[in-house]
Amino acid sequence: MITSGRKENLKSESTALVQSTGLAGRILLLRGLRVMIDADLAEIYGVTTAQLNQQVRRNRDRFPADFMFQLSPEEKHEVITNCDHLRKLKFSPNRPYAFTEHGAVMLASVLSSSRAVETSVLIVRAFIRLRQAIANQRDLARKVDLLERKVDGQFEVVFEALRQIMAPPKKKQRKIGFLAARS
Repeated sequence: MITSGRKENLKSESTALVQSTGLAGRILLLRGLRVMIDADLAEIYGVTTAQLNQQVRRNRDRFPADFMFQLSPEEKHEVITNCDHLRKLKFSPNRPYAFTEHGAVMLASVLSSSRAVETSVLIVRAFIRLRQAIANQRDLARKVDLLERKVDGQFEVVFEALRQIMAPPKKKQRKIGFLAARS
């Protein structure tokens, strides 16, 4: 049985591991989904990629297409090219698997270790923070657009006045010819 002191120690160890590996930086966007690659998840959960994939094969019914998919050769090349920490996959004959947030949580249940369960909570929190950051960015962009439209409308009068000031003055054209003297 794990004492509360030991639990705290395990929790801080897994937190330190996740912080040192840059968990949020390991969430990729593939096929329009935010995913993590099997090699990253294996490292975070403290197992080998082979062990992780073996558990997935044994529990295939727990991983539908919206939880996990295998990368195409082109996607594998793109991931290896853009993610320095995954360059070791370059020499692997196997194509890696990508797990969505729900797939990463399901992995914790099939791995069934205390570290996997604790780490899955941290992974879910990383996905949540990423969603919040994206939502905040969209909200900020929307607010900037609204402010821009509002400011443009308010300053239209100022802009028109500036245009009139900047326009060259109209010169009075003199008529060509003689003016008859009036008597």
